[in-house]
Amino acid sequence: MAKKSLFIICAATVVLTLALGIRTANAESSSKAEIAMELSTGAVLEESNADQKLPMASTTKIMTAIIIIEENDLDEVIVVPDAAVGVEGSSIYLKKEEQIDVRDLLYGLMLRSGNDSAAALAIHNGGSVENFVEKMNEKAKEIGTVNTHFTNPSGLPDSEHYTTARDLCAIARYAMQNSTFREVVSTKSYKGKFKSFSNKNKMLYNYDGANGIKTGYTVKAGRCLVSSAEKSGMDVICVVLNSPDMYLRSEQILDNCFERYKLVHVDENFAFMSDKVLCKLSKPLNFVVEKTKNLNIKVVPYENLKNIKVGDLVAKLEISTQNNLILSENLYSIISR
Repeated sequence: MAKKSLFIICAATVVLTLALGIRTANAESSSKAEIAMELSTGAVLEESNADQKLPMASTTKIMTAIIIIEENDLDEVIVVPDAAVGVEGSSIYLKKEEQIDVRDLLYGLMLRSGNDSAAALAIHNGGSVENFVEKMNEKAKEIGTVNTHFTNPSGLPDSEHYTTARDLCAIARYAMQNSTFREVVSTKSYKGKFKSFSNKNKMLYNYDGANGIKTGYTVKAGRCLVSSAEKSGMDVICVVLNSPDMYLRSEQILDNCFERYKLVHVDENFAFMSDKVLCKLSKPLNFVVEKTKNLNIKVVPYENLKNIKVGDLVAKLEISTQNNLILSENLYSIISR
């Protein structure tokens, strides 16, 4: 492996023109609930009413899709089950005993929001829609959601089918870290072995840097949109629930996030100096900061360290803005002394 250059920061405080990202609520929100998170860190950049339980319509299919991607062979050809034919709502018009591969069903699910595709995939994966829904709820808990419950794989109205903007954003953030999922939801036009689809998500066509992910609508849920965009190395996921102007509102939130914040990356091979000992992080460090404030970076050595070996814990890296500590990370020696 090629050696990376090591840069040294002394123990004295270093002041940079950056600041910690903070949560904000926008009084101009037209949504019942909304939130924006940075993808890699999960930092909340904006939020409003983000913990209210609400229906989420077809944004439900984000969960359906990630389970299928993680558990199924996308090239497997299946026969469409009777229960997936003529499902109410949006459709890719599956026919009884039609042959189709899982990949085409997945693209039909996410690009055209096919409720029949959701049913076919759920039955293929779980043996029944009911069994698959159990998996959806288990996965939601695994991801860390606390106010989400699924009763179907498509998002059709049900009083016990709900989420929050925060939970849905967490699910989307989890899914968007999967390369196959990202490829699917960023696709504008798809030509498969059995079917071809164009993507309904207008963000992909109208917003610079947009790379996903899912629209949704029912009378009960209103217009819902989970969107994602990447600019200058920072990827932001935005959720708006029951938002009459879901595209416009999402664009406003994303614009604000990209204007106010930036993602800072510290490589694990970036070297710091602590009491004449070269040290570094154990893994790369990402954090979000506001562009207009000062960020303080300080190396705090541990006292009375003797016979230091490579890999020994020798100091703390503290990052703060004014008197507010943003994060504290361990630093490990890269020399023996």
